[in-house]
Amino acid sequence: MKIVMKFGGTSVGTGENIRHVADLVTEYAKNDCRVAVVVSALAGVTNSLMEVACQAKKSDAKHIEAFTKELLQKHLKAISIAIKSKVIQKEVNQITENTISELEKVLTGICYVGELTPKSKDYVASFGERLSAPIVWGALKDHKAETQCFTGKEAGIVTDSNFGEAEPLMNYTTHLIRERLGPIVEKGVIPIVTGFIAADQNGVVTTVGRGGSDYTATILGVALSVDEVWIWTDVDGIMTADPRIIPSARMLPELSYQEAAEMAIFGAKAMHPRALEPVIEAKIPVRIRSTMHSENLGTLITDADSAKSTSAVKAVALIKDVAMVNVNGAGMVGAPGSYAKVFDVLGKNGINIMMVSTAVSEANISMIIRRSLVGRALSTLEIALLGRGTVSEVTAEDDVAVVAVMGANMKGTTGVASRIFATVANAGINIRMIAQGSSELNISFVVKEKDGAAVVRAIHKEFALDKI
Repeated sequence: MKIVMKFGGTSVGTGENIRHVADLVTEYAKNDCRVAVVVSALAGVTNSLMEVACQAKKSDAKHIEAFTKELLQKHLKAISIAIKSKVIQKEVNQITENTISELEKVLTGICYVGELTPKSKDYVASFGERLSAPIVWGALKDHKAETQCFTGKEAGIVTDSNFGEAEPLMNYTTHLIRERLGPIVEKGVIPIVTGFIAADQNGVVTTVGRGGSDYTATILGVALSVDEVWIWTDVDGIMTADPRIIPSARMLPELSYQEAAEMAIFGAKAMHPRALEPVIEAKIPVRIRSTMHSENLGTLITDADSAKSTSAVKAVALIKDVAMVNVNGAGMVGAPGSYAKVFDVLGKNGINIMMVSTAVSEANISMIIRRSLVGRALSTLEIALLGRGTVSEVTAEDDVAVVAVMGANMKGTTGVASRIFATVANAGINIRMIAQGSSELNISFVVKEKDGAAVVRAIHKEFALDKI
């Protein structure tokens, strides 16, 4: 088999974990597998890099020095545990110290200029993976494996210049990856590639945004024509519900690409929908596995024909930390572009709409957004729309939660929605808002946050998801 294995931040969070990653990779490589590895930054590092980058605009050199010193110690400790050979340790330590020194200069520059551009933000964000990949490389060398380390840029991932959410130029990228990594993989050498990082056509460092390391893995998978892409994480696979709410929740053995995309959007520990795009077209299966329970084959994400199931509903999710914004006004009735104005105002202020519902009367529209953005949403909508003859009222409710019920077989199955809503009604709970797309893969509705867990438990029981 030819496999791309991606290891997330928790999988490489400590020296012990990295040592375990090296054990896993070399075990498969010895069993006649051709393996390419993609790694994320150590757990929490990218977030701390972003925080210090934002603070650097108004910080001083002493704060930056303290941060980089702490970051260096964190990685040196991981190296000392992950790698036994003193010679390899010394080599990786030197790489790490040089990388941290470069980071300190970049942050100091931001401090003096007092400005953080999207371009420099991407550059700072890239250091997390640039620090973790050499440690994994060293741990594999310590296992006597043949291996080489690459940044995403060096591997050949080329994107546009949309910093923070760069889009890969797939044809060019595929050509470069096959040229640079293809021969190495065929020889049995294990390439270690930084996730998340790429470069535009001018060689400037970019990042591919949220779910970036998964995206890197699927891009490599398609370019190298692998048999499967494995996403190693800290969970056994994708569950029928959050086990913290329902201890009897089961792992789903198979999902379609579309189901996995729906679940990822609603907070399941799976791949980001964007990361699935390359493999959907190439029909390359993706497997979600746990580094802690490597004997478990996890959840296989594949094309719909291979992921058939008799269950109409496969999973139910609860999304908290959201708010419902309501825009009302008789002036919106029959007024072309009235909804467009609402969306335009929110979009220009960086507020993403997670869910929308409106009635045929056109007199109101309800939207779900992140709770942390509700203040900004209300103020911008009031300033832009109130008193202009269209919108008469803008209100918000911040004590709500979204329940999402998902499954590919819901499409065309009569009575699924009625069972869901009857179950909620029988639990004595009121629904505040409903949305369902034409795909019929997902029915989402809003309830009071205090009722969210009870609704999830009731639906999970109604559809016997603990028997899947």
